[in-house]
Parts: sequence; structure tokens; C-alpha cells
Amino acid sequence: MPEEFASADVAWADAQQFAQASVGGNPVKLTNKLIKAKNTLAKNKMAKPAQTEPAPRPHADIEDSDAESGNQLIQEALRWSQSGWTAQVIKNEDDDGWAVAMTMEGESEPSLVGPWTMGRDKKNPKPLDASAFTTLVKTANEIVMRHAQQTHANLHKSTKVATPHGRVRVLLDIVPDEDNPHAILSAFDDSNVQLARIRVAANYKFDHDVASAWVASGYAPVREVSPEGDTGKRVEF
Repeated sequence: MPEEFASADVAWADAQQFAQASVGGNPVKLTNKLIKAKNTLAKNKMAKPAQTEPAPRPHADIEDSDAESGNQLIQEALRWSQSGWTAQVIKNEDDDGWAVAMTMEGESEPSLVGPWTMGRDKKNPKPLDASAFTTLVKTANEIVMRHAQQTHANLHKSTKVATPHGRVRVLLDIVPDEDNPHAILSAFDDSNVQLARIRVAANYKFDHDVASAWVASGYAPVREVSPEGDTGKRVEF
């Protein structure tokens, strides 16, 4: 059988024409030829490999997101800017080595500064690449998240005090205002109904004993004076 019958792209009409010409019009031979040709075509079509999609580009999702958001994409040996972060390899001031600084977009100070690997010549820094940058971004994001959690914990404190009428949740929320720093001391019952709320100094010393004493006093105004001379004032709700 000619090679054209081994191709899945040969039309069935071409197979019929070839079979009729090769058997001289004999219907039995014609039928056998057509059956063989048809089987060959079907087998080759099944065996034809399916078209595969192109392999994904490494970090393509990051590159596409930068393109959509309009962020400037920089991929240099000592500077790499992508995904809202900029990595800058700098000279280490403490020794002869190198360091890398990770700065979040919109921030003036780096969120992470760490040692950077020396190159093969043991003199110049190792060039930045996509893999290294991805690791740096992951580390920097984790540091920012931990810092945010710690900041929230420092500004918002709470404890629970047992009373004859049930537990009372006492909260201290510090407002780090540059012009007027202060804090709000409040109390809530188990139904989340606010029992009291007063303003105190931003440096108000808060712990379980202090909270218990405040609850036991009937939520009396706190007489702690801030550096600006602000005295705690009770506000009823």
C-alpha cells in the first residue's frame, strides 16, 4: 500500500479512487482494498499525537500580573523589580561581602536586608535571577506579615475578668496619633454589650491586675496623666 494511505490526512475519497484503479473494477478486490485502506486511515488517526499546549513560562503568573498592573519590570544583575517588590544588591558596610535589600513598592525604607552570596570570583556578588527573587519576595512577605501581627498585638490588648455577674472582656486600644496619641479602655460583657469606655494615656500600663481593679471599681475614671497632661475621662454609652 502506498505511503499516502499511511497518513491520517489522506481523504477517504482518495482511497476509493486508488482502490478502483488498482483492482480493475473487480468488486471483491475493490471491497477488500477499501476495507484495508479504511482500517489504515482509522488506525493512523487514532495514533496521531494530540497537539500539546506550550509549556508554561517560569514565574509567568508574576510577569503577567506586573504587566496588567503597569508595574515597571526590572531584571538586572544587581536590581530586580517585580510583583510590588524591589531587590537591590548593595555593598555590605560591615565587611567585604554583599547584602540584598528588599523594599516594598511605595515604601522608602527596606523591609528586609540580609547577606547576599558572593559570585564565583569570590569578589563580585552573585547576579539576581527569577528563582532567587521569588525566594526573597516570600521571605520579605513573611517578615511584613509578622511585623503587622506584632504591631496589632502591641496596639490592641485584651484580657477577661471574672465577676459575680459573668466574665467581662477588657480591651485597651492604642491610637498612635502623632499629634494626639491616646488609648481607649473599654469593657464588654459576654453578650458583647459595652459596659464602659474611657480615654486614657497612650502609655497606660495594661495587664490583667489593672483590668481587674478597674472592673472592681465600677469602671471609675483612670487618673493616669499622659506626658501632655491628659487625664482619663469616662465616657458613658
